[in-house]
Amino acid sequence: MTATEIRQAFLDFFVSKGHIIVPSASIVIKNDPTLMFTNAGMNQFKDIFLGEAPAKAPRAADTQRCLRVSGKHNDLEEVGIDTYHHTMFEMLGNWSFGDYFKKEAIAWGWELLTEVYKLPKDRLYITYFEGDDKEGLEKDTESHDLWKALVAEDHILRGNKKDNFWEMGETGPCGPCSEIHYDSRPDSERAEVDGATLVNADHDQVIEIWNIVFMQFNRLKGGALQPLPAKHVDTGMGFERLVRVLQGKTSNYDTDVFQPMIQFIAEKSGKTYNSKAKPGDADWNEAVAMRVLADHIRAISFAIADGQLPSNNKAGYVIRRILRRAVRYSYQYLGFKEPFLNQLVPLLADQFKGVFDNLYAQKDFVQKVVLEEEVSFLRTLGFGIKLLTEMILQKINEADTFYTPKENLVISGQLAFELSDTYGFPLDLTELMAREQGFKVDIEAYNQALQEQKSRSRAATAIDTGDWVVLKDNDSVEFTGYDETETIAHVVKYRKVTAKGKEQYQIVLDKTPFYAESGGQVGDRGELVFPDGEIVKVTDTKKENGLIVHFVDQLPEDIDDALTAIVDPALRSQTNSNHSATHLLHAAMKQVLGSHVNQKGSLVNADYLRFDFSHFAKVTDEELAQIEAIVNQKVRENLPLKEERSVLYAEAIQSGVTALFGEKYGEYVRVITFDDNFSKELCGGTHVKATGQIGFFKIVAESAVAAGVRRIEAITGVAAEVYITNQNQLIDQLKELLKNPKDLAKSVESLLDENAKLKKEIEKSILEKSSGLKNELAQKVEAVNGINFIAQKVTLPNAEAVKNLAYQLKDIVTDMFLVLAADFDGKPSLTVMIAENVVKEKGLNAGNIVRELAKEIKGGGGGQPFFATAGGSDASGLDSALLKAKSFIG
Repeated sequence: MTATEIRQAFLDFFVSKGHIIVPSASIVIKNDPTLMFTNAGMNQFKDIFLGEAPAKAPRAADTQRCLRVSGKHNDLEEVGIDTYHHTMFEMLGNWSFGDYFKKEAIAWGWELLTEVYKLPKDRLYITYFEGDDKEGLEKDTESHDLWKALVAEDHILRGNKKDNFWEMGETGPCGPCSEIHYDSRPDSERAEVDGATLVNADHDQVIEIWNIVFMQFNRLKGGALQPLPAKHVDTGMGFERLVRVLQGKTSNYDTDVFQPMIQFIAEKSGKTYNSKAKPGDADWNEAVAMRVLADHIRAISFAIADGQLPSNNKAGYVIRRILRRAVRYSYQYLGFKEPFLNQLVPLLADQFKGVFDNLYAQKDFVQKVVLEEEVSFLRTLGFGIKLLTEMILQKINEADTFYTPKENLVISGQLAFELSDTYGFPLDLTELMAREQGFKVDIEAYNQALQEQKSRSRAATAIDTGDWVVLKDNDSVEFTGYDETETIAHVVKYRKVTAKGKEQYQIVLDKTPFYAESGGQVGDRGELVFPDGEIVKVTDTKKENGLIVHFVDQLPEDIDDALTAIVDPALRSQTNSNHSATHLLHAAMKQVLGSHVNQKGSLVNADYLRFDFSHFAKVTDEELAQIEAIVNQKVRENLPLKEERSVLYAEAIQSGVTALFGEKYGEYVRVITFDDNFSKELCGGTHVKATGQIGFFKIVAESAVAAGVRRIEAITGVAAEVYITNQNQLIDQLKELLKNPKDLAKSVESLLDENAKLKKEIEKSILEKSSGLKNELAQKVEAVNGINFIAQKVTLPNAEAVKNLAYQLKDIVTDMFLVLAADFDGKPSLTVMIAENVVKEKGLNAGNIVRELAKEIKGGGGGQPFFATAGGSDASGLDSALLKAKSFIG
């Protein structure tokens, strides 16, 4: 069977068992502070398991794209080294939401594997939970007995809490599980070693292929287990592993899931992929590199397609780290010195067409982003190599100059860490380059610096979240904020949260007008007003697993009382204007720039709006003016808001509505329209009742965010009015300064031209002065041990002028050792230049010498062996520095 046939057979089987097929959720998690990426098929159903949202159907199945590179499920360093770990992988899953349980889940799992896929029963091993006394959890006897009716007793194994009690993370839904393992070893090996002894023993040919989880508990913050409102089934089967087993391969990478990509990489690199290569073999690193590229491009591409661009923080940093790991492997082991990774994107998009179409629809954009990231990192690699090479050469020169044995030379751990942390230059490449020159890297110091950084990071981001204190049983929260900004409500539950030493509380109400941060719109702020007059300020509102959570600094005295939840009306009104203006902006940009423009991120608050969009060139001033004019025309037309709250998703898409890639939409969606022929989008945010309320729209900035992504920032209403007033005042001030010229632009241009001419005259004067000094200093040469020595103080306006003088002297004085001292407005400076032949013949090094001289002026510096500079804080030491210079050759 092909991979496509295997996937379809799974889905068809569960349709025959009464399951609906649901689409894969985005690989990028939103509205869940405990996760950055979807790491299991059940993530999109977490709120159902917790009883915080109703299930749309009692049974579901899908194939979910997942990513595991950080946190509890961290597989990144295994990827490419072994045969079965991946960053992005498909998880085939079936779920029961309070419907069937162990009996059906176990029977259907066995039926699919042995009757549909025809896997030999004697190669399958089953594990079940043996219980845990510390947790007070009993042995899963029911699962054992159900398996016993299907499987030989010696193929049913007990498993401990680590292997057979599944948990999504430190908190959340969990429960005992039964794993199904497959022994793919040759019969000869199976005869010698019983497969049962290799289950969960990290044997690369005895692997887990399916995990059937019986979701019964919720893990609380303190570690306690709380029974879930209903019992559920959550199964997950690694698609890549299943394909490997069914296609009779010993590595996931040898299947038709990965081989087309690997063979393309092999062809382009001019190398042959050896799937049998082992550590120490000549082609081991090449094989690992090809697997890394074939795997990593999947995680990178799907994350970008789902809306997560590479960046330097949080989820964006994870994607950038994966991408740079791939580029480093391709650079170091496959010889790709130019961008190559991006060429894999179209192949991947074609492979998943019909499965995950969002990548195919955005393949040009994704490829462009990957290309720009590659260009940037290859530049970083080049910079790192140059910096490290200079450091090694400097240390070699220091060894020669100060007679330090080379075997005692090391690259400092701090430098290695700086190269890695600041520039993204990998440690193992630093070690490789150091070894080639006979150096070592101080790994102990590197690890210390790394741990210190991690400790700082953990301290900065540590959040201690308490368990919910439940006051009333409510399955969901009613949001009333589309129709009102004040609602009578009750507190359903609350919890304490501590972050950066500050205590806050999070409150959930049974009804609320407060909009929770989502879709780029910030959360509402306002007040909770109690009957006794107590007012509790709401500082923010966020969404967590479908719940609307209100952030407050204190709990009310009488928390059981009815309260009035009041949204700040001024902030909401201004936010509404900016959100509706964002929709008008999006539509106008499609008109002016083209239909390829799609939203890639947004921020909407009371102060301004920020809109990120796909576009591969800077938006010109003329285009910005056109966009602005169209938006303001629609504002003047006072278009009424057309809001449709419960539209079938399929019908909405068919009607031509704009939907965002990477967003999770339900069966029913909300459609926001301002003129059916202009702007029609899926949106859950709050809006003006008619566009005239926006008042006025003004673009204030346009910039680049990432490869293929631009950003527009704009303001509306009063903020736009204030902006225009300030700009007019600025123009009036300029006119006054320039004596009210008729043509302001021409006057400013004339002033700039005059300034440029004066600068050129000053530079010419300095150059003439330097030339005069050159001849004067050349006459002061002192011959010392075959070297023409010059050490003088000069009066020049800046360091560039001193540098030019040094190079001019180099051209006319042979065998030169030059030291120039200068004082730039109380800031002392030293410049050392040594002829290249003197550097080689006499072993002198300008960088080392200038560092020693800088001590006289209480400063420091460095540079190359033939030219170096230093600065300091004590100009009185310049004379002693000049005297000291002679000691290096005298």
